[in-house]
Amino acid sequence: MARLLLLRVVSLLLGHPGIALPPPAPAGSSSHSLRYFTTIVSDPGEKVPQFFAVAYVDDQEYAHYNASTKRLLPTAPWIRKMEEEDPQYWEEQSQFAWNAEQVFRVDLVNVARYYNQSGGAHTLQRMYGCELRRDGSKGGYFQSAYDGRDYISFDKETLTYTAADVPAQNTKRKWEAEPGIAQRQKAYLEEECIEWLQRHLEYGKETLLRTEEPEVKVTRKAAHDGMETLICRVGGFYPKDIDIDWTKDGEVWTQDVYHGLVSPNSDGTYYTWRSIKVDPKERERYKCHVEHDGLPKPVDVAWEEPAFNLGLIIGCVVGIIFLMAGIVWIAVYFKKHHSGYKAAAASEQGSNSSGTGSAVPI
Repeated sequence: MARLLLLRVVSLLLGHPGIALPPPAPAGSSSHSLRYFTTIVSDPGEKVPQFFAVAYVDDQEYAHYNASTKRLLPTAPWIRKMEEEDPQYWEEQSQFAWNAEQVFRVDLVNVARYYNQSGGAHTLQRMYGCELRRDGSKGGYFQSAYDGRDYISFDKETLTYTAADVPAQNTKRKWEAEPGIAQRQKAYLEEECIEWLQRHLEYGKETLLRTEEPEVKVTRKAAHDGMETLICRVGGFYPKDIDIDWTKDGEVWTQDVYHGLVSPNSDGTYYTWRSIKVDPKERERYKCHVEHDGLPKPVDVAWEEPAFNLGLIIGCVVGIIFLMAGIVWIAVYFKKHHSGYKAAAASEQGSNSSGTGSAVPI
């Protein structure tokens, strides 16, 4: 029953059932997800609360709960539009989050007992959510971890739970003893969660549904075995979904291809890379093929020899000539004036001797 209560709390955290919601926003051709992460620890530290929860749409955090303040707070500007529908929304959601905290406290004690643990520092985590994939299909996940290791997960297609080890079998038996739990979880992941994901995309469409065109550049690096590596660097794109392939004579080529992770930039965009090892004699046959929502059409980029900039070279030569002329002029100037100084000094010295001699007493 504790899990049943938790499920109800989870659904309430997604939105107030009495709010008049806007129509769902179109998801576009990219995948989008709504995810929740909850954590409880048995031995909290000075800067680590015992329980906290974070909510994400795609990779953007939009709300978090901290047990120290007992408040669920918005962290993305667009989610504040909820307040326009219901001024009490965050107050009520904070109460729901507090209820979830109480359930997790009981869960942590129960799981520790399953492992025959009576003390020490332990952590119970849960990740759940849904996604709208690029092909229009729907995904959902509900899984837990204990002390950093898999504990139990839910398969919504088979309505079964997978226990990671023997102690987790206790939870599996409890949940599967009540078939209604799995049915409600499946309905939540495939219907209610998807509906709220679409609502959130509508609230944050200026940010979440924007597109940023990727910048594509191919560089090369020589290898020691007579081969060379072509590196396709792709950056500054949004959303995260992107298709990058190396092609040879127009056909996708997978041999000796290496993939970089899609990583975030500080401005909210992403970057990644693909490299391929090639024979330098066949270099021109390879191109980096990129498809992305921010591109009007796919692009194919090949490595290009650095351009011969005649104007720059002429400018440098002219600059060197002027520099050398300046040095010569300075040298002549100092030589001329230094010689004149010596002559003047000698003349002055002779005049003084003559005058001194004529002034010698007789």
